[in-house]
Amino acid sequence: MSEGDADRVRDALLARFGESPPVDASLAGIDELARMAGHRTHRRYTERAVGADLVRLLCACALSAPSKSDLQQADIMIVSDPAKRDVIADLLPDQPHVRDAPVFLVFLANGRRFHDLFARRDRPFVNDHLDAFFNSTVDAALVLASFLRAAEAVGLGCCPISVIRDHAATVSALLDLPERVIPVSGLCLGWPADTPPITPRLGLDLTIHENRYDDGEIAARIAASDRRRAGRMPYRRQRDEARWGTAPDYGWSEDKARQYATPQRADFGAFVRGKGFRLD
Repeated sequence: MSEGDADRVRDALLARFGESPPVDASLAGIDELARMAGHRTHRRYTERAVGADLVRLLCACALSAPSKSDLQQADIMIVSDPAKRDVIADLLPDQPHVRDAPVFLVFLANGRRFHDLFARRDRPFVNDHLDAFFNSTVDAALVLASFLRAAEAVGLGCCPISVIRDHAATVSALLDLPERVIPVSGLCLGWPADTPPITPRLGLDLTIHENRYDDGEIAARIAASDRRRAGRMPYRRQRDEARWGTAPDYGWSEDKARQYATPQRADFGAFVRGKGFRLD
């Protein structure tokens, strides 16, 4: 199996990056590397239920992720109430899988437990600044990534839903999130109904650096990634053609430039401050 797993790693990385680093088939955990390299986002699920015990097991494995200084500032909300799920799904009409997935979770950054500890211990909370917010959101991101790994290890498929932050205040109220607890991402979970293609990423020459940051010839390197993606997995449509027209070479760079040419979440900082985090 090890050589077969090594081939899976090579094939997946070649599809994603246009190159594959050398792969030693004798590496311990090569099967896990194959799963990670072959990660896919799943938006279609079978009707097979995902048992509550399995969900709790995956949550426990995810919460075993590294935590900054053992502060443990991440939580997972299982949204099992159909009425609450419908409210979230109605907020996100472009994400039908939020309603259809057997399980929907929300990953939370929790700065509350650690902050409140100081009042109980009669200590001043002197580090109430941006780093406190950053630590809790990074913890939540680590738990989210670890949940993905755990779910894929047992054959489940996932789709993170970052757009939940477009409605952070509404979701916060719906889930009764207290001060200093904020939603970072939703997550759809279920048994996959299909096998989506591997999404190409920017070339490794753009995202791996050694000893010094290198963005030389960045335009040419991004253009090469755009061409590779267009050849392997072209975008099905071009964003907002009425505003931007039709581009002859539509790749990742043009898609993202169009996506973020419209203001998004301009009120998120105010929401975070309103939840009690200081961002200075």
